[in-house]
Amino acid sequence: MNATEACIALNMLPTIGPVRLRKLLEVFKRPQEILAAKRNELRKVEGIGNEVADQISNWESIVDLSAEVDRIREFGTTVITQESPSYPKALREIHAPPIVLYIWGELEERDHHAIGVIGARRTTHYGVESAKKLAFQLAYAGLTVISGLARGIDTAAHQGALAAKGRTIAVIGSGLARLYPPENAALAEKIRAGNGAIVSEFSMEIEPDRQTFPMRNRIISGWSHGILVVEAGLNSGALITASQALEQGRSVYAVPGHINAPSAMGSNRLIQQGAKLVMDASDILDDMQILLPEAKPSAEAVARPLRRFLRKSAASTTPSSQPRHQLMTSQIKQNCRARRFHPLCCNWN
Repeated sequence: MNATEACIALNMLPTIGPVRLRKLLEVFKRPQEILAAKRNELRKVEGIGNEVADQISNWESIVDLSAEVDRIREFGTTVITQESPSYPKALREIHAPPIVLYIWGELEERDHHAIGVIGARRTTHYGVESAKKLAFQLAYAGLTVISGLARGIDTAAHQGALAAKGRTIAVIGSGLARLYPPENAALAEKIRAGNGAIVSEFSMEIEPDRQTFPMRNRIISGWSHGILVVEAGLNSGALITASQALEQGRSVYAVPGHINAPSAMGSNRLIQQGAKLVMDASDILDDMQILLPEAKPSAEAVARPLRRFLRKSAASTTPSSQPRHQLMTSQIKQNCRARRFHPLCCNWN
């Protein structure tokens, strides 16, 4: 058994999360040694109680590692750990970085320079067109667009990045063999076929549920230098991601929406509380320019192919002249949690 296979097995144990694994590795150094450790040795590690020690000691009766490895091979998936060179650098910095990442497609060095584009599943025509336009511009400028492959804004963001022949990563809240939503299978295949990758921290057969999506969200925000919320209602899951982005020290951007539109109340509130208002990709690029490996193209160079993509648009937008705002992090976090998100629903231990 190699280190990656040991991490796959540990990741499949219900009581083992990134935080507990970090404590175990401080003592046993290698994941293989954790699985081989005796129960009394495991109990000496901080935060490892009887239940956790029992699961690790009896892991072979809980996890069918050989079957999982076969599924990974048959699906054409690569699995990376935090020790892998291709593991996203920014993701290593968060409190609970995934133990493993299942990769369907290819990761590239430039994927370290990423922006998350997220929003509501139930969206308006304005929201969809805004997501496509901004994702197109950001991908054309050289940033990898990360989203969640969900209906609505996520789908539009991936489509915009693909139209720009740029990179896009879809982080899903299920195992790769249980791709969700199923109607986006063709989009996932298009991303995998050379423009990015489909990524999950869950074993191949895991179904999506209410717990897996918040866990997925922290990967999107943790991987990204910043999060752009295009359209989100007051109860949108995008606000969970915005809250997690702030906790991780990432920037939060938002597209303004109609003041009477329920689908825009959450994103408008983010702006009210300090998120930077975005009307054009240059608003984000100017904010992030010290992070970019190369000089970004001019606004005209970005707008020219974009006009062909958005044929209905009469003209490109001009760069915003709004000053940079300091995010009011505590207020945004408080509102997000009060409405929907509670971190204890996720097993990050």
